Parts: sequence; structure tokens; C-alpha cells
Amino acid sequence: MTESQEPRESKNFIEQAIESDLASGRFDGVFTRFPPEPNGYLHIGHAKSICLNFGLAKKYGGTCNLRFDDTNPAKEDVEYVDSIMDDIRWLGFQWDNLHYASDYFDQLFQWAEKLIREGHAYVCDLNADETRQYRGTLTEPGRNSPHRDRSPEENLKLFHAMRDGEFPDGAKTLRAKIDMASPNINLRDPVMYRIMRAHHHRTGDKWCIYPMYDWTHGQSDSIEGITFSNCTLEFENHRPLYDWYCEKLGIHHPRQIEFAKLKLSTLLIGKRHMLRMVKEGLVDGWDDPRMPTIRGYRRRGYTPESIRNFCSEIGVAKFPGTIDIVRLENSIREHLNRLAPRRMAVLDPLKLTITNWPAGHVETTEAVNNPGDPESGSREMAFSGSLWIEQDDFREEAPRKFFRLKKGGSVRLRAGYIIDCHDVVKDDDGNVIEVLCTYDPETKSGEDTSGRKVKGTIHWVSADHAKEVEVRLYDRLFAVEDPSVCAEGQTFVDHLNPDSLKVITGYVEPELANAEIGDRVQFERLGYFIVDIDSTPEKRVFNRIVTLRDTWGKMEAKGKTN
Repeated sequence: MTESQEPRESKNFIEQAIESDLASGRFDGVFTRFPPEPNGYLHIGHAKSICLNFGLAKKYGGTCNLRFDDTNPAKEDVEYVDSIMDDIRWLGFQWDNLHYASDYFDQLFQWAEKLIREGHAYVCDLNADETRQYRGTLTEPGRNSPHRDRSPEENLKLFHAMRDGEFPDGAKTLRAKIDMASPNINLRDPVMYRIMRAHHHRTGDKWCIYPMYDWTHGQSDSIEGITFSNCTLEFENHRPLYDWYCEKLGIHHPRQIEFAKLKLSTLLIGKRHMLRMVKEGLVDGWDDPRMPTIRGYRRRGYTPESIRNFCSEIGVAKFPGTIDIVRLENSIREHLNRLAPRRMAVLDPLKLTITNWPAGHVETTEAVNNPGDPESGSREMAFSGSLWIEQDDFREEAPRKFFRLKKGGSVRLRAGYIIDCHDVVKDDDGNVIEVLCTYDPETKSGEDTSGRKVKGTIHWVSADHAKEVEVRLYDRLFAVEDPSVCAEGQTFVDHLNPDSLKVITGYVEPELANAEIGDRVQFERLGYFIVDIDSTPEKRVFNRIVTLRDTWGKMEAKGKTN
């Protein structure tokens, strides 16, 4: 293959824009930022933005800043600042510079004075409701505020009085003077400052006026020398205002580029939805493993690598769309398939007794730790005549293609022997409570000399050696594809999955009783699990990270065919 025939690297539209601007000389470097508001915990949608902005800076040899948009102290807290920094580091990124929008309050005030002096901003006495009424609608132009024609001198005097606390909260605002008839409502004299007496976590009580996001964001980008300000699509209609401020001030003008938000099937990642679930106790806090927060995914057992790989795989798009949650689940499956050691666990136990096993005899059998990683080696397991198997692995009367254990049938115990079921024990209600089998001593795994073949293999643990643990079977929080779509009289709460958490007692290999918090493991044939922070020396708690297969997809397909 000649050089001209070599496949070209596929670039997304943001990378194409960056390379075009660098080639034209518009910018001489790639400087990005991740600018969260510290009013909540990061969610999976933020992970996409983090990976994008930090990834672009790394790819093009630039820098990426972390900047907290802390302009609304009534909703912000140091707790969120700390959690955001911790989550970014956990994802595997480190910012080049740490900034806060509050770092620029003095500069923003001075720039506001400049716009006032030049006739581009004015103090308005309309309250919030009146401002909305004057703004007009998508089909009707707005009306000029009765205070729009104040002189620059009067506006400066009033603006300083706002800063000095001479007016009550909400009494006045500073607004940009643009065009009340603009088809873009964001350009209809947007508010730049509002009066709000709230203690700020960094500036204390220095200010009783705070800048609005649209006024703060672009100017903060400019001060930091950001070249590419990557935002989600809802800011596309705000871009003309972003540009207007930079142009009127005559300052460094970054390029804003919009991309589609991450929307995953069966998830709601809006802050107000998550806040309601936390406040009403529908979940067990922001780090509940069912929550779409980064904290929730961490506790669920997802790895940083799996989330980064997922974000890389889905890429960035110009238009909104829904990504199937299975793609995120498959990302963690693929990573843990390589990473996680295998162990046996029984979560719905049924007693199995080997009737021809020598009384009191215990022997060891060898089990592979990870068939995909030869270097992981193997382990020894105790094997006795009294075992636990899964209820689902036995049927007294089974259909023809049931290849697990049934009465009169045979199956191999993984890393053990072939067993033959000859009888069952039932309780007074007719339920099978014990399976009686014989074993074939010539069929031990790794030493089989019998030549026997069976179609099924099941897992087990020795009832005399297994340890009891708590297992939390987490599943999807919502039972529908799009929880935001509700019938009349419904809310998203009506779509909660009643089976999103089941807490059960399971039996595991003895060594798992000493597993460390954060250890991940595959329970063979059942799924991937992590040791939860609620674990104690007396009892370990395991969270299910994900099943081995997309069981939801199978359930939905079955429902469609029935």
C-alpha cells in the first residue's frame, strides 16, 4: 500500500474546525476548558464533555482548564467543588489550571461599566415577571423597557448603587442594550446582573450583585485565552450573544462550537430529576449505584477506563439522538472480562447432596482464575458431598433443550465431577428443597478418564465451606426507554423500575469473605460484582455491576414475540 492509499484518520466536526482554524492562523493553539457550576454532582453526560475537552487539549498539545461557574451562590457549595474535582481525577484527567468565575468578578464589573459608558447597557427597574412580559414570544417581538433610554451617567450611578447594596433583591437589573425585536430571544436585552444577597463560598459577602451565566461565560473564556469553547446544543442560540459581548468589548474572541448532549436510553440525567429522587428517598443518595452520577457509577463498580472508552466510541455529534444504554453496559463488560478474576457464588441456593460421596471427605479441585488471562493462574476450591447450586439450574421436569440438571439427567460441576440426579426431597408444599445425586469419580475436571460427555455445566459452592454475604442486585432505575415521556397525570416517577434493587443473601467461595472494598470479580455465569463500602469485617456486601449479557434486550425481544 502506497502512502497515498493509507487509510486516513477519521476526524469529528470539532476536530475539523480546530484544524481549519489552526491552519488559517485564527488561533495558534488549542486551549479548552471544562466549566461546571458547583451546584450538584457530575453525571454521565458531564463525562462526555470532560473526555472531549481534556482529550482535545491532549491531542493537539494544548491545555484544558477546570473553571467553576460559581455565579449563583444560593445553589452552590464547596461540597460540590470538592466532589467535581475528585470525579475528574477519578476519570483519569488533570486540569492544567484551576479557575473560578468569581476570580473575574472585578474585571466583569469593569467591563460592564465600559458597556454602560458606551451606551450598550442600562439599569432596568422591571421585575422578573414584567421583564418576561416585555420580552415577547417566539412569534411576537418584545417591547423596549421604559428605562432603556437612561443616560450612561444615570446608569453608571444606579449600577454603582446596586453594587453598594442600596436596593433590595430583585429591584433592578443591568441589561445589555441590543435588539428587542430580534428573532433570537437571547438578544432581547438580556440581563447581565441581578441583585441577590447571598453568601458566596469564595467571595463571602463582598458582592450583593452577581453576573448572569451568559455575561460571565464568554468573558471568562476570553480572560483565560480559551480558543475553543465547546458547549452542548442548547447554547447554540446563545452564541450570537457570546460573540456580541466579545465584539463590543474588543477582547480576545474564542470560538464557540456546539455538540449534542449525551442522552442514554432509560436514563434521566437532569439535575432537577435527580434532586427530586434524592430528596424523596427514591434512591439512597447521590452515590446510589442506580444513579447516573459519576459517583453512582463509581460505587456501582464501573471503571474509569470503561467510561472513557464508551465516550470515545460514541464520539460527538451535531444533532441530538439517543444512545442505547447497552453500549455503556457493554463497555464495562468488555473491560471487566479482561480484568476481573472469576469466582463461584450461588445467589438462589438449592441444596445438592452427593449420596455416594465418602462421609466427611473433603478434597480440593483447581479452578481457572480468568480464562482470558493465562497469567492469572488458578486457585484451589474445597469440594465436598454437600453443595449449593442455583435454583434455576435444576428442574424436576425439564423441557427437551434444558441442558442443566434435571431428575434422571446428568451435568458437569464446573471444575468438579459429572453428577447424575436420581431423586429429590420436597417440603410439605411440594417444593424441591434438596437434590440427590451420585458422582462419577472418573470424571474430575482435568483428570477425566471416563470419556463421558454431557451438554451442561453448572457452578456450585461447598455448603460446608462457603461464606454468607449480602448481595445487592442492581438493575436499571427506569423500566421504560424514555422516562421523560409521560401520559397525562403521570411524572417520571411513575416509570421507576420496582425491581431496580433486590437485596439477597448469597454464598461465595471462602476467600471472598476477606475481599477488599472496591475489589471487582466475576461471579461465574451470573455477572460482575464489586465489594461495596457498606461491607464490614463480619459480612461483605457485593453490588452487581452488570450482568454477563444484555438480559433486558432479551426480555424486550421475548415480549415482542409473545
